[in-house]
Amino acid sequence: MRMLAALLASLVFTFAYGALAAKSRRAEQVLVPLLDILQSVPILGFLSFTVVAFMALFPGSVMGLELASIFAIFTSQAWNMTFSFYQSLKTVPPNLDEAARSFHLSAWQRFWRVDVPFSMPGLVWNTMMSMSGGWFFVVASEAITVNNHTLMLPGIGSYVALAIDQRNLTAIGWAVLTMLIVILLYDQLLFRPLVAWSDKFHVELSASEETPRSWFLLVLHRTRLFGVLFAPLTAGAAFLAQRPLRTLPRRMPAAPARAPSAGKSEWLWRVTITLAIAAGVGYIVDYLSHGVTWTEVATVTGLGFLTLLRVVVLMLLATLVWVPIGVWIGLHPRVAHATQPLAQFLAAFPANLVFPFAVVAIVHWHLTPDIWLSPLMVLGTQWYILFNVIAGASAFPNDLKEAAANFRIGGWNWWRKVILPGIFPYYVTGAITASGGCWNASIVAEIASWGDTTLRAHGLGAYIADATTAGNDHQIVLGIVAMSIFVIAFNRLLWRPLYGVAMRRMRLD
Repeated sequence: MRMLAALLASLVFTFAYGALAAKSRRAEQVLVPLLDILQSVPILGFLSFTVVAFMALFPGSVMGLELASIFAIFTSQAWNMTFSFYQSLKTVPPNLDEAARSFHLSAWQRFWRVDVPFSMPGLVWNTMMSMSGGWFFVVASEAITVNNHTLMLPGIGSYVALAIDQRNLTAIGWAVLTMLIVILLYDQLLFRPLVAWSDKFHVELSASEETPRSWFLLVLHRTRLFGVLFAPLTAGAAFLAQRPLRTLPRRMPAAPARAPSAGKSEWLWRVTITLAIAAGVGYIVDYLSHGVTWTEVATVTGLGFLTLLRVVVLMLLATLVWVPIGVWIGLHPRVAHATQPLAQFLAAFPANLVFPFAVVAIVHWHLTPDIWLSPLMVLGTQWYILFNVIAGASAFPNDLKEAAANFRIGGWNWWRKVILPGIFPYYVTGAITASGGCWNASIVAEIASWGDTTLRAHGLGAYIADATTAGNDHQIVLGIVAMSIFVIAFNRLLWRPLYGVAMRRMRLD
């Protein structure tokens, strides 16, 4: 229930935040960098603050811990979905935009009749990934350690944390079996019907021979009882979607000459943003100056570069492995139908359940923790790349596939000129989220334990984990700020330029 509540909150946030960032240039200048910051801020790093804040709102009640847990799961789901929705809105084909204007759709009607349907294939797969990835943070958020005190909520997460602490492999096995059953139920009753339903929103001129199917969706369509039960909901949704709030112009207006007042407004906007950023930076520097030395700042910077090196290497390996596999799955609906539950289970499998086996192997073989703890960082985040590539390959127009076959484009040319440009916007979306997830996962992956045995790798994640356990607020803030700076710089220097190339040159217009 916590995951479902977090998913619904993430969906509302995605529609509101993604639409505002895509439709307003000024809002985009603030919201997209802010989204980078939000996904870069380590969730497990600020859990200590959110727990205290929510418990202060509901003193003497378990509701504070419940909301803190839901919030942690929400932050693990929302950013991926928002990036996917934003990417879809930025790549809506011009012919759909012209059709919306020809039919005099208002901005509200266009959102529900054009923008949301066009984004649906990618958003469904990213929602599936977010739901699966949320299991990792269920384990972390249901057993929270703050100031050397462990706060637990009833649930599978606290059960797994207790089993790891007691070295109870049987209990871990039962937890994994329970997760598998829940994932299969979600797959059959929610995500498989959504994948089959969203297939009708693909933009293509010729229909594919293979289409995804769902027995539960077929039951919903053929059973009168479900039609009667859901009639008020569908009628209400249709009524809201058809409300004309403001009509779009029939044709795109010619770009007017830039008025002096517009230039002043733009200048004032940039000055306001700059002052706000300067005020925030000043406040953080003033806070850190009372508890952190320059030597510690230099140490944290060095640890950040060590974690950065791990992230870069792991992202390259994940790309080489999962892009070809994702393309193959996405282009074959029958394969996607068969592998969808397996992919969800692997993505949902909490990486920290692998940590005990990693600790035992590293100790037994006398391996270096700085190297062999690194793969644990990507166990739960590599799936962002896979699911986004599957979404991109599934949304690839069938007429373009037929054109490539008619022109006998094959081999490396097919990859370079046909499919890679087609899936590139989706890949960048997944890679941005996966790299941010690697940074977050470093907090638990750079310190792995099994009972009384604990291994540490040198890195920024281990630094934040130690500070959170000790309750050292100045070190926690320093680690969070350092990680945010590294992730934002990485995104601005690599992923954002690639995102711009995808928006300009690789749209399926």
